[in-house]
Amino acid sequence: MPNTLTLAQQSAQLAAGKLSPVELLNAHLAQIEKEDPKLRAFVVVLAEQARAAAEASHARQQRGERIGPLDGIPVTIKDSLDVEKVPTLTGSRLRLGHVASKDSAVAARLRAAGAVILGKTNCPEFLANYETDNFITGRTANPHDLSRSAGGSSGGEAAAIAAFCSAGGVGSDGGGSVRIPAHFCGIAGLKVTPGRISAAGHFPAIAHPGGLLGVVGPMARTVEDVALLFKALQGYDLEDPFSAPGPLRQASTEGIKIGVWEQFYQVPVRQCMKDAVYAAAAKLGNAEPFAPRGLERSPNLWSFFFNDLTDPFKKKMMEGREEDVHWTGKEFLFPETPQTTGVQVVEALAMRDKMRASLLRQMEEFPVILMPTCSVPAFLPRERSWTIDGKTINLFQAMMCVTPFNLLGMPALTVPFGKSEEGLPISVQLVGRPYEEELLLELGMRL
Repeated sequence: MPNTLTLAQQSAQLAAGKLSPVELLNAHLAQIEKEDPKLRAFVVVLAEQARAAAEASHARQQRGERIGPLDGIPVTIKDSLDVEKVPTLTGSRLRLGHVASKDSAVAARLRAAGAVILGKTNCPEFLANYETDNFITGRTANPHDLSRSAGGSSGGEAAAIAAFCSAGGVGSDGGGSVRIPAHFCGIAGLKVTPGRISAAGHFPAIAHPGGLLGVVGPMARTVEDVALLFKALQGYDLEDPFSAPGPLRQASTEGIKIGVWEQFYQVPVRQCMKDAVYAAAAKLGNAEPFAPRGLERSPNLWSFFFNDLTDPFKKKMMEGREEDVHWTGKEFLFPETPQTTGVQVVEALAMRDKMRASLLRQMEEFPVILMPTCSVPAFLPRERSWTIDGKTINLFQAMMCVTPFNLLGMPALTVPFGKSEEGLPISVQLVGRPYEEELLLELGMRL
């Protein structure tokens, strides 16, 4: 079946005329019909729109006018990103009735590249959870084990791609929300430097200073596929105030020293995660142990920006309609949120900048950090603690490998790299300096 090819392979066959965009679309729609009833990865399938786009791509193919590598490729978009004339529900009953007036920046760029938008994929309510479940679509299952979570908040996107329902697509990441579902579902996912890909048209809005932590990013089954999506999506956009003009670069991996960080300080990870990290280090070469100094409080500072600052806005939105809000939208709300002062915000920003500068100085020696994505593989619904090496950790601790890099605005790439003892996918994470996504992608392709 052509839908089981990688995005790059599909592109090559389309370019050679061995496959038509309509045939490729039909294979994906058939896979969605077969798999999605048990996965619940899709919020909406845009079959008519997709067919029109595939037919237009086929006409270009017949004329020898293919736009580029994404022309005719079926892709998906997380349901936090606007698609014109389609609701952006973000998993919430409070959003019922919403219809997007125009495409998000990423949807527009995918269309401009000739991609065929198949549909929108599921997420937890308000993107506020590491599990994908809500009152509208329900729980998204992990394609590798239906009893387990696909992760969150881009869980529907990861599940659709892993189950061959989509060649690739776009998620968003404010605290690991691209990387954790990619890790759980055995695919690749890139968290970019803020502004490297425009976040305009995302709900909740992240394309403004209050969205310091959040970015949108490509997801696909291989790093090569992620790189193809990244090239089409990156670029300056005046609607995103984080965006800055910067051309694509050709990265050289020659002489690059890799810093190997087997776990976040004293927070344990499963042995299979460590094994994957050291196997990846051996594959890449020129790798040495590296434990950054000064990031011990970074997850707490991330939580200040992600939770403390946003809780009042969430509570105001939910006021009077609490029964309509799913547990994924309110599990991590503090019952009593203390009033945050302007002084606290300024102090937190200053602390964040000091941490970032310190880490970047240390990364002059190790421009890339190789580490786990998470302490555990895909967990069971609402599982919230794990005992590893005699120490019990909670969900907040299990995610400490990802959250610091949202806080610090650094790119990070999740690369599928093996399986756990239970046969679940596991991955490694490559972290780089701002605007060095190309280097991470080159190293990721070597893995």
